[in-house]
Amino acid sequence: MARARDSFEEFEATSLFCPRCRRATETRKKLLLVLPSGSKYDYVCAECGTAVGGKMDNDPREFHRTIPPPAPRLPRRPR
Repeated sequence: MARARDSFEEFEATSLFCPRCRRATETRKKLLLVLPSGSKYDYVCAECGTAVGGKMDNDPREFHRTIPPPAPRLPRRPR
């Protein structure tokens, strides 16, 4: 049973109900925030741009890619 549960870890919405268009429409996924705990996405209607949903993934790898490695410190030159 654990194997069946693992296969449904991540869903992507391809269409959601849009209150402005008053019907289900295709969606676009937009990245809103990159947080230490994961990334927050917004789903918007592909026709009118209204926000129709959201998603939070719990993968911190994207956050760690945004932090540059520390620059090497150069020794000080005597004056």
